[in-house]
Amino acid sequence: MPATAREHRYPCEQCGADLRFAPGQTRMVCGHCGHVQEIPAPPDKQARTGLAEIDLREGLRADPPREALAEHRTTHCPNCGAVVEFTGARHAAECPFCATPVVVDTGTSRRLKPQGLIPFAVTEDAAREALGAWLKGRWFAPSGLGDHARKGRKMQGIYTPFWTFDADTRSRYAGQRGDYHYETRTRSVMVDGKRRQRTEQVRHTRWRPASGMVARRFDDLLVLAAKSLPRSHTDALQPWDLSALVPYREDYLSGFLAEGYTVPLPEGHAAAREIMAGVILGDVRRDIGGDEQQVSSVATTHYNETFKHILLPVWTAAYRYRGRSFRFVVNGQTGKVQGERPWSPVKIALAVLAALVLLGALALVSQMR
Repeated sequence: MPATAREHRYPCEQCGADLRFAPGQTRMVCGHCGHVQEIPAPPDKQARTGLAEIDLREGLRADPPREALAEHRTTHCPNCGAVVEFTGARHAAECPFCATPVVVDTGTSRRLKPQGLIPFAVTEDAAREALGAWLKGRWFAPSGLGDHARKGRKMQGIYTPFWTFDADTRSRYAGQRGDYHYETRTRSVMVDGKRRQRTEQVRHTRWRPASGMVARRFDDLLVLAAKSLPRSHTDALQPWDLSALVPYREDYLSGFLAEGYTVPLPEGHAAAREIMAGVILGDVRRDIGGDEQQVSSVATTHYNETFKHILLPVWTAAYRYRGRSFRFVVNGQTGKVQGERPWSPVKIALAVLAALVLLGALALVSQMR
């Protein structure tokens, strides 16, 4: 029988209404009477040591220790697959990623609990302004999209799950180094009906074997732990200042949603290994040197591997425009925007027509000259 999830409510000391975390501050504010309540600072020892890293082998175990888990009341979006965690008495909402109505599931799920999060620093009003400016800069979008998207529509603040991975690596490689050298040649060419001698430089590549070892330390390599948004969207929100991470406290979630991870730790670790391999290949090419490199083999040893489960702040908005859904995300730490937009056939046709007219005018001027 599934365990009952704890409901986290933060009632106002003055009127009893729910408090909401204030982005960019360390306090919760009552939207009803304006009462302010400070979020307690973490203990000095926790602040000094930072966030705890978890040994990767321990995390990959089929039965992680109970203290590493937490119960969450969640709902699964039938449209985009997002798993959204709910706190308090909410039982129905709109999916923050695709605007599909959803109802909270009756059961709970046990998941690895986050070690830390970056609190929201950008307010909803600032996120809406950033989105408006971004839409205004999309010239080929339909003219009414910006007004349609901004017309009193509430944005949803959601903490998005990420894995971070640390690892020390040593990589032995084998390949070839290519160095350019040039040979001067003279050849006969026709210029204005007359034969001329012309010299030119012909490039050749001299190859020689290369082998060696490179080492690299990876620290807090980020991997998105959800499938609700295209990875291109969240990658475009980088960089994140991870020095702003604070130990996980449910106070920061008051008034916001938290998305549950749908990318399991083993899958996230495999993605991290692929990213590491690409970085290591670049190190190998630099170590080989020369003008070109051919890498035939790279054997990497990973050790001291650890991970964290963290939450990063994202403002989301999903709008329906002429029967289609478009999604926008705003970095809740920096205000950087990324999203989808329709293309206006009228504007594209006008641009093509203007280009053709300009080319025709240039051709006419050239003929007259």
